[in-house]
Amino acid sequence: MSARQKKDLWKLVIAAAVFAVAMVLEKTGAFGGALENRWISMGLFLIPYLICGFPVLRKAVLGIAHGQMFDESFLMALASAGAFITGENEEAAAVMLFYQVGEWFQSYAVGRSRQSITDLMDIAPEFANVEREDGSVETVDPDEVEPGAILVIRPGERIPVDAEVISGESLVNTAALTGEPVPRQVVPGDEVISGCVNGEGLLRVRAEKLYEDSTVARILELVETASEKKSRTENFITRFARYYTPVVVFSAIALAVIPSLLVGDFMTWLYRACTFLVISCPCALVISVPLAFFGGIGAASKNGVLVKGSNYLELLADVETMISDKTGTLTEGTFKVTGLLSADGVSEEELLACAAAAEGMSTHPIANSIRERLPGGADSLNMNLLTGTENISGMGIRAKVAGETVLVGNRRLMEESGIAVETVDEPAATVCYVAKEDRYLGAIVIRDQIKEGAKDVIESLRAVGVKKFVMFTGDRKSAGEAVGRELSVDEVCAELLPGDKVEKAESVIRANEKGSVAFIGDGINDAPVLMRADLGIAMGSLGSDAAIEAADVVIMDDDLSRIPRVIRIARRTVAIAKQNIVFALAVKILILVLGAFGIANMWAAVFADVGVAVLCILNSMRLLTIKRTI
Repeated sequence: MSARQKKDLWKLVIAAAVFAVAMVLEKTGAFGGALENRWISMGLFLIPYLICGFPVLRKAVLGIAHGQMFDESFLMALASAGAFITGENEEAAAVMLFYQVGEWFQSYAVGRSRQSITDLMDIAPEFANVEREDGSVETVDPDEVEPGAILVIRPGERIPVDAEVISGESLVNTAALTGEPVPRQVVPGDEVISGCVNGEGLLRVRAEKLYEDSTVARILELVETASEKKSRTENFITRFARYYTPVVVFSAIALAVIPSLLVGDFMTWLYRACTFLVISCPCALVISVPLAFFGGIGAASKNGVLVKGSNYLELLADVETMISDKTGTLTEGTFKVTGLLSADGVSEEELLACAAAAEGMSTHPIANSIRERLPGGADSLNMNLLTGTENISGMGIRAKVAGETVLVGNRRLMEESGIAVETVDEPAATVCYVAKEDRYLGAIVIRDQIKEGAKDVIESLRAVGVKKFVMFTGDRKSAGEAVGRELSVDEVCAELLPGDKVEKAESVIRANEKGSVAFIGDGINDAPVLMRADLGIAMGSLGSDAAIEAADVVIMDDDLSRIPRVIRIARRTVAIAKQNIVFALAVKILILVLGAFGIANMWAAVFADVGVAVLCILNSMRLLTIKRTI
């Protein structure tokens, strides 16, 4: 609770106490019945009225002065003034008191819902320790750090810019960015992102980006602009309130004037008009709906997902078709040797060593995976044995290793070289056949590993209402379909270039009968599709800058399981917003009709305004109870 909220709360408590004393004095006939005098009674109830209501009156006067009179403050000031004129002094004071109680609840709820988002502002690093060439350490502003600079990260300090660890080991707390409470172990060679907190170890890191291009700066920029993008529901409420309030004021004037001209008794109809004004105050709608979406964005950020605006939260709630890139999104995006199938009389060690030596100078990802499988890693290779290499386009490589010819490639390379091979049926993998001096040594099975839990995520998406899951890949058709079968996706679109992905996404969008279409991607080649889909979802930790910029939703730690979670949050948010609209309008319309006929008095009006507003606000605040395990 802020200092301002505490001050306002004390005002409300004092006003309520004075109001209660005034009520007791009036009902008990104190001071010899002097309070039965209308003017003395008005003076007494004006005390609590002004204690709590002065800001409302001031805002109403300023609104009139600036030509913006049709707001909640004007309605409350007009209605309570009318109640004093008609002699309903206690009701006039009660209207203002309870209205301010509702406003305080609103302020408190907004502060609470804003907290999970503004907490992100605490991730901004305040300084960076730059190591100079002479070994000294200088503390500078993070904006002054240049790529390539060596930074010293002491225990408990925030990492100022995205960097690579060059020495030291430590546990890094990423909870502020990813929502993941378990610290991550980092060692030399690992990348660390700005905004995370170093644990107990001392780290020396090399800056890879400027501060303005680092993860923390991008997150803060997105947070600052998120509230500007309103949902359709919020825009409807804004437009509704713009026309609703003037209509209500003129209707109240008509209710006070027309019946009194026809049947007389102006004071009775004036009282009913004031009741009508109190009932019709739109604050329950104007605050509770945006508050629901604000709370939803906060709950998503608590779960490690950054939603760039409430309009995207609404689209998330409506997702029925999900498209996903394969490599780096559903799979790890790195090749690994998963099988060594040596021929008779050949050991696995000989097969691997021969292939790794032949691939010693290649930069291809498949070559890297073969070298990394060696017991001592790529550094254990004796490159002096490799005396020549020849790349054979589309088939593989021919190399001279210790004077002997070694072939590493696909089946076609072996067939054209007249070498018989044992066919390996692995449609989801890349199979490298190996031969030396026309002798078949065996095959190495290499594949891009499916991410752990990817299949469970797809099943969870179906459980939350996603009816169709489509996988896009630039990989060959057999490999794509094999991964698709393993993940149980509904449709596989393979051998797609970046331009083909956009065209295919458009065809999926056209075929989608209802709901929105979301695309999940991580690479720079995914950026066009992320922008073209109804909703773009990017992997924030390992994803490219272009993908994150183009996306509408960013998963900060690349954990796919966060997608069904944030869809649940989005649907709960939209449901709460709709509940608030239906409840508020239903109660207000009912009490408005009763008030117009004199059945509902000012106390009922207070409930229809303040009571409904507080209930709607409390309903919206349920989003703040969402935990990371939703």
